Amino acid sequence: MPITAKIIKDSIGPAGVRLTTLELRYPRMIHPEFMTHRVMSRNASSSRAIPSKRIRASVAQEPAKPIYWGQNRPGMQADAELAGWRRGLAENLFMGSRFPMLGVVWALEKIGLHKQLANRLLEPWSHITVVVTATEWENFFALRCHPAAQPEMRELACAIRRAMNSSEPEYLQPGEWHLPYVTDLEEMGPTFGLDHKDLIKYSVARCARVSYLTHDGQNPDPIKDIALHDRLISQGHMSPTEHQAAVPVDENYQSQSNLRGWVQYRKTLFGERVFKGA
Repeated sequence: MPITAKIIKDSIGPAGVRLTTLELRYPRMIHPEFMTHRVMSRNASSSRAIPSKRIRASVAQEPAKPIYWGQNRPGMQADAELAGWRRGLAENLFMGSRFPMLGVVWALEKIGLHKQLANRLLEPWSHITVVVTATEWENFFALRCHPAAQPEMRELACAIRRAMNSSEPEYLQPGEWHLPYVTDLEEMGPTFGLDHKDLIKYSVARCARVSYLTHDGQNPDPIKDIALHDRLISQGHMSPTEHQAAVPVDENYQSQSNLRGWVQYRKTLFGERVFKGA
């Protein structure tokens, strides 16, 4: 399965600051590198949440694999790729090693080990789906769309840049909201009496699931979306509330979040972080 980047919501306000949310899919092996970029808000599919049976099927049928089989040398960067029988053998050994581990995970599942531990053993061959929102991308592109970057990370960064270059952001007026995974029809809801706060809750729940759909692949249930939002807030899981943002009404507004020039939903919530001694 290729590395992919899909625009979920792309917005721009009167101040000219572009806010973009994308859904990414890439090999889990490069996830730690992606996590080093702190200007981004992220939520990711979790090995703790996905049933082992689904993880095993994905690894067996559509495993994540390197896109460049570099020759060993000192340093972090492989200058040349393996060729001939060495390349073929390396690929067969790397990809074939997942089959014994699939058997181990199957056995662990049968004796009752929880998926939050058993699934970890399959992560070298797993993909991860991530929803990411940010206003600042240039430093990321400079570092990762670069020959010195790991090839898989470079492909991800370039896929994000291509997606953004081919997208036209929607212009939002002051007070209007950037709401990933909320449909155009749902956006019309307030016109027909639907509380706009509910749309924010829909977006939060769907960003937490990293999909418009439910974990079972079904269309979302608005009541369950609201319940998930409320549960996340009550338990202090605030990261899914970082993808929703409003255009400031005050032109002198100074952002207190990683989203420059936007009012992040998380920062409107009481108790959004815990202070020492509180």
